[in-house]
Amino acid sequence: MASVANRLLRSSAVPLGCALAALWAAPASAGDLDLVSADTLQITGDLRLVAVDGPESWIDGGLGKLRSGSDGDFRVRPQLGNVSLVWKPQFTWSLGATIVGSLQGGERTEAGLSQAYLTFKPMRGSTIAASARLGLMWPPVSLEHEGADWHVRDSITPSAINSWIGEEVRPLAAEGSVAATLGAHQLRATAAVIAANDTSGTLLTFRGWALHDRTTLAFRRQPLPPLDADIAAYQAPYTHPLLDVGPGFARRPGYYAKLAWQPPVPVRIELFRYDNRANPEDVDRNLEWGWRTQFQNAGLVAKLGPATELKVQAMDGRTRMGFVEPGQSRRWVDNHFRSAFALVTQAFGPVGLAMRAEAFETRNHGDDVDAEYDDRGWSAMAAAKREIGRFTGLVELLHVSGRRDDVRRRQTQAQAELRMGW
Repeated sequence: MASVANRLLRSSAVPLGCALAALWAAPASAGDLDLVSADTLQITGDLRLVAVDGPESWIDGGLGKLRSGSDGDFRVRPQLGNVSLVWKPQFTWSLGATIVGSLQGGERTEAGLSQAYLTFKPMRGSTIAASARLGLMWPPVSLEHEGADWHVRDSITPSAINSWIGEEVRPLAAEGSVAATLGAHQLRATAAVIAANDTSGTLLTFRGWALHDRTTLAFRRQPLPPLDADIAAYQAPYTHPLLDVGPGFARRPGYYAKLAWQPPVPVRIELFRYDNRANPEDVDRNLEWGWRTQFQNAGLVAKLGPATELKVQAMDGRTRMGFVEPGQSRRWVDNHFRSAFALVTQAFGPVGLAMRAEAFETRNHGDDVDAEYDDRGWSAMAAAKREIGRFTGLVELLHVSGRRDDVRRRQTQAQAELRMGW
């Protein structure tokens, strides 16, 4: 697989980068060039009223799974949610870019770069269309997010699966896609060579799953919960998801691939594979390690009626870190993780309702990290939204129950949100 990835890097990523650079330098006609206008700029944001109980949020170093926590007491307070500035300049008729800056409020206010990539969309044929992206981006995994600001469409809080994607799975990528119409069937294949995602799996292992709509901003770090003394001796108390741990850039490029199929019925099926190909024995001077993280994801979107939709998403994966000690068969960390959810939405004119149920778990069988870090639980969510022009009002009720180290922790969160976009 290493030789395949390296060949892909040489044969795909480099020529793509050269082609995009050439197009960047090519002169654009006055009708093609659009750097700053109402079509290239977008601002989105939201304000919230949050009521929550349960343990302190993981964002503040606690063991709570939500964006907010109360440290045991029931607490109600207003919050700034997420504010995004989206810039989508167009350089030529086929070459553009997407750059997103974000401000995230709540328990910890942060600002930074969310996404930044070039887009290439040549003229499409009657049955085949191709496109490419190059830069910092989320891979096409989530069934719940949409838009350049990557907001949750039908609720406020995404599932555990897609919360984790926003936390730890946002690499630098050179991605290409081909869409084809074959009779009544529609197929779309996507593949990418990736880098700078070596630490993916750190937060999922030491904290477990979580449910929230905060994402990791470029070059920012995520806090880890308090670690056991033995583990804290070799693992930093934080993780930078956008990082190449080994020497040199893209020395061990990873990949992802996706296949989407739309048959001649109102159902879409998606299959996705991810492998960051990090070396589990690489470590930097800050004690951040390479984590070999691989996962499979399957998704289904089905129209059950004129205004009813079902979404199902399931993920199964494994992440490993550290050395294999003499006489042992596993590395220090060997974490198997999986999660699945079903989401049903129903529209009543301008009002939309959504209900989601999910289950999740991690199972650790490493030499140093064993069952004491296992995470197992479930959640249920109900939400309603109403769109009025540029404003969207949402209310959401979310309950999550998880067990770690034989301690059951439950949290209930109610939110009201006013979402705006210009």
